[in-house]
Formats: sequence, structure tokens, C-alpha cells
Amino acid sequence: MPFRILITGGSGQVGRALQSAAPSTWDVVASESAVVDIRHWNQVRDYLAATRPNLVIHAAAMTDVDGCETDQIAAFQTNANGTRYVARAAARVGAGLVYVSTNFVFDGEKDEPYHEFDAPAPISVYGLSKLAGEHEALQAHPDCYIVRTAMIYDDVGRNFVNTMKRLMSERDTISVVDDQFGNPTYAPDLAAGILRLIRTHPPGTYHLTNRDSTSWFGWASEIRKLGGYDCDVQPTTAAEYQRAASPPTNGVMTSIAARDVQDFMPVWQDALRRCLA
Repeated sequence: MPFRILITGGSGQVGRALQSAAPSTWDVVASESAVVDIRHWNQVRDYLAATRPNLVIHAAAMTDVDGCETDQIAAFQTNANGTRYVARAAARVGAGLVYVSTNFVFDGEKDEPYHEFDAPAPISVYGLSKLAGEHEALQAHPDCYIVRTAMIYDDVGRNFVNTMKRLMSERDTISVVDDQFGNPTYAPDLAAGILRLIRTHPPGTYHLTNRDSTSWFGWASEIRKLGGYDCDVQPTTAAEYQRAASPPTNGVMTSIAARDVQDFMPVWQDALRRCLA
């Protein structure tokens, strides 16, 4: 029997990248909400009992940060309760578990990058619901991996890079926040990093992003440069850019627990260059 991996959120950015990165010898099963709704225990339990995976990578989530703020029930039903169901179902069939989490579990007040042993203190519903998902995963499946990442993008999904490409093609000037920081992370690099992590490290909590960091403005400026756009990119402040949720001012992460895997990850500028190419 080949090694079978089940990827929840199979149609999302991370889910698609994991399917492409998985070894050809693996049997890859990718689910999405049309196949199994993780908010319903019976569906999750029966689906895992039928597919019998060896490993579950739980990438399905409600990732609309502002949407989570306006619909808290949906956020917790998906990100917390849905994770409870996936983790318990994985444990029932003896499958390993990887839960993809976020830098939004931190408050952003630290002056240095956040590592795995910093205390979470989310300031948004999205961050609260994803941290609750971490707790649910660990409670139901103590031998699971928690992989926190940040600012995910790919070449086709709904993300910052593709939004900037569209706006830079349509407008002469755009304003982008310059006082919030993080690690832009290319989904294919994240997928490769997750697979490397589970081959080389025991279960636990890990941070995994492309190396180095920037502001949203710095990211947009690099998109402009590499993409050859004529649009003028101007810095603005988070206070001037009103939104429902409050992202952490400092969302930058680093890894103490898996420095070798973090060092394996390309720098964010190289990742962006490959994506735009």
C-alpha cells in the first residue's frame, strides 16, 4: 500500500502547492468543502474512515481576516471546531496530523521576530480562532505538527501579489501600508518546507516562512520593480487604511525549533521573482 496523504483545503493555495510537492510514490487525496465540510463531525469522521490516510495536512481554514471579524461564529466553527473534528478523526484512524496556522496568533508588540516559544496573544478574531485551532489539534492529537506561517501567496490565488498586479495595471498611483511587517511566503516553498520538516523533525510547533521580512509597502515595491510596472507606489500608515481586523504590527517570525529547515527556505525576494516569472 502506498503512503496516503489527505490534504484538507485542497483547492486553496497551500493545498494546491502540497499536491504538486508530494512525492510521486505517495497516494494524494485532496478534499475541499464541496467534498467534505469540516464543520460537520459526521462528514469528517466518515470521510477519514473511508480514505484511511497515513497523514493529514489540515490546510482548510477561513482565511478572510476581515470576514472573520464580521462573522465570528463562522470563524470559530471553521478554524477551531473544524480543526477539532479533523484532529479527532485523524487520531481515530491512526493518521499523523499537520495543522497549518498563522503569525496572527501574536499581538505584534515585540521588537524582534517571534519564535516558537513566544507566548501567543492574538488581537483579531482570525488570530483567536486559529490559536483555538492549535489548542484543539494538540488536545485531540498530541503528536501533531503545528506549522505557523505568514503572508501566503501563489501565482493564481486571491492574494496580495495578484491584487497588486491588477491594481498596478489599472492605476497610476496606489498607497500601501508601510508600518506593518511580515514574511511573504510563496506557497510552493511552504509546501516543500512542510514536507522537509516532517521528514527531519519530530512533532511540535514550528515557524516556517520564506526568509527575511518586509512591510506591505516593501513587498509592493518589489512587485512593481520585478514586474516592470509604471504605477507609483506610495507608503501609508495602518491607521489611514481602515479595515475590520487589526493585523499585528510586527508579524515577522523566525524559527528556533527548526533552524535548518528555515535556512533551507529561499529569501522572499527570490520566491517572488519565481512567482512573477
